[in-house]
Amino acid sequence: MRTLLSLNEIERRDEQQRERGIAVAVVRKGTDRDIVNEYLDEIEQLCHTAGAEIVLRIVQERERLDPATFIGKGKVAELQELVSEYGVQFVIFDESLSPVQVRNLQQALEVKVLDRSMLILDIFAKHARTTEAKTQVELAQLQYLYPRLTRLWTHLSRQYGGIGTKGPGETQIETDRRLIKERIAHLQRRLEDIEQQRHQQRKERHRLIRFALVGYTNAGKSTLFNLITGAGVEAEDKLFATLDTTVRRFTLPSGIEALISDTVGFIRKLPAHLVASFHSTLAEAVESDILVHVADASHPALERHVRTVEETLLTLGIASKPTILVLNKIDRLTDRDAIVALREHYPTAMLVSAETGYNVHSLLRRMEQLVLDSSVRIAAVLPYSAMKELSYLYEHTVVEHREDTPEGIAIEVRAPRAREHAIRSMLATATAQLVESTTPEE
Repeated sequence: MRTLLSLNEIERRDEQQRERGIAVAVVRKGTDRDIVNEYLDEIEQLCHTAGAEIVLRIVQERERLDPATFIGKGKVAELQELVSEYGVQFVIFDESLSPVQVRNLQQALEVKVLDRSMLILDIFAKHARTTEAKTQVELAQLQYLYPRLTRLWTHLSRQYGGIGTKGPGETQIETDRRLIKERIAHLQRRLEDIEQQRHQQRKERHRLIRFALVGYTNAGKSTLFNLITGAGVEAEDKLFATLDTTVRRFTLPSGIEALISDTVGFIRKLPAHLVASFHSTLAEAVESDILVHVADASHPALERHVRTVEETLLTLGIASKPTILVLNKIDRLTDRDAIVALREHYPTAMLVSAETGYNVHSLLRRMEQLVLDSSVRIAAVLPYSAMKELSYLYEHTVVEHREDTPEGIAIEVRAPRAREHAIRSMLATATAQLVESTTPEE
């Protein structure tokens, strides 16, 4: 099945001089075509983010994938004609291809052959800004490239096997493999050093409660992050517009200071090696106290996006963290029945618009309530000389009672349970007059 763009659309894209390509999806017979179209829509968005355009879609139904070409000889022949007819520069597949399949398809089609992983890596490379992100991208690219070096250099030598037939092509492969292995090891050591520095930074911030924004790519995390913190993080209507993790301090409605991080978005069919390569970027989410899961309420695949993020969080081992589901972009829904349906399907979710600011203050109150729900009461008598500690309590806890007495400042606060040990240690250092500690009443 093909979905063609109009000739006018193709001509306009020609004028923009963007690379043009054909998108291919291979599915089992009976697969829901709505889901297939969503996958291809996502491929188009990824290509747009990378600066390319899809001019033709092809969907093939197969019971088994062809190990040599993925799509079979007949479909390869059809693709050869379409590549020539549309004058495209690449063909992209929605699934991961093996090294053999990439080689065979490139030889047959004589254009670039890409898969979803290669495209995502290209986008990551374009959007990486910090040393950490650039290092992670290069590592992921090399790990992807390494097993695909076999026979890529056969244009240098057509000799295969036998004594005395080991030509420069094979020598080049071995050289490249060795260099790539050395480079991978170097990048892994560099990431370990960066992670140690990050860990030290997080350790220095351990007294603050930490939130992490997570969610499907292009759900509006960065826009919400900017609204909450006043930061200027890049927020575009593109997939993976944000790659580098950013952390900012912000204030909850009652005055409690906290930290919030904006992390790289998730996506369906994200290869496991990509998740592993970006471990240090995702460490902010792993080490956070509370997750804010942002989803695009206006997207037709909302439910599948939510499920994808939940599965990724499970892979990272953080699915059990306290989580607030935020259905963003609610301003794009004009059908009141659709909004009612969302409330019924996600009764505990917060419906907000980061673009207009709708209901964001209520979200902040929900975030604060989640902190308080897992809090403890701590009572102490501070000497009047402990002004630094007193200031800290006002900034990072909820002060429920204060009385200035001849013995000192009698104070009762409600503190996040995750920060209880740090606060008790601070108070114990400041004074030995810590007199009472109770947990919240039922």
